[in-house]
Amino acid sequence: MTITLVLVIITCIVSIACFNNQNLFNQLKHYPIIEARKGEYFRWLTSGFVHGDVMHLFINMFVLHEFGRTIESYLSFHFGATVGGILFVVSYLLIIVMGDIPTYYKNKENPHFASVGASGGVSGIIFMFILLKPWSMLGLFAIIPVPAIVFGILYLWYSTWASKNQNGNIDHEAHFYGAVAGVLIAVISRPQIIMEFTHKLINEFPL
Repeated sequence: MTITLVLVIITCIVSIACFNNQNLFNQLKHYPIIEARKGEYFRWLTSGFVHGDVMHLFINMFVLHEFGRTIESYLSFHFGATVGGILFVVSYLLIIVMGDIPTYYKNKENPHFASVGASGGVSGIIFMFILLKPWSMLGLFAIIPVPAIVFGILYLWYSTWASKNQNGNIDHEAHFYGAVAGVLIAVISRPQIIMEFTHKLINEFPL
């Protein structure tokens, strides 16, 4: 069993438990005003294991499973199974936290903002994948095939636009900063990935 699958299973267990327990849902969600007033910063992490509904959970876990396996294999190849596995888990959890921090500072006086979901963490995993395979074809809106590097640019642009122009509790900034966190962690953990990405970007351009 892969570590990716273990993360998916744990997230599903916690999310399903929260579907049936509103109190637990409220205790684990990212809620900046409560975090600031009560020091409940654990929510930056726990919110990544809670989802609003079954479809929200399914989409995030499907994407995590599909892309996470590649990142897990990549890290295991370069650092060994044990260290690579630990690095994968730490990276994913750290991305979730880093994705929530900006919205904490933006909304810590806002009683109307709260968010849940693994989207920030998943965004980071996707962008680590983009560094590895920039010309792989990904589905824009799950339908239109576009190169991964193009998908990444459009994703960052949309997340930036949506965070400024859309209301509601979809944490578009967590998507953006989760993606950035994924890139930073990939580069810090193995700087050679920059040169490898550049080489692939230039020399593997699809004709």
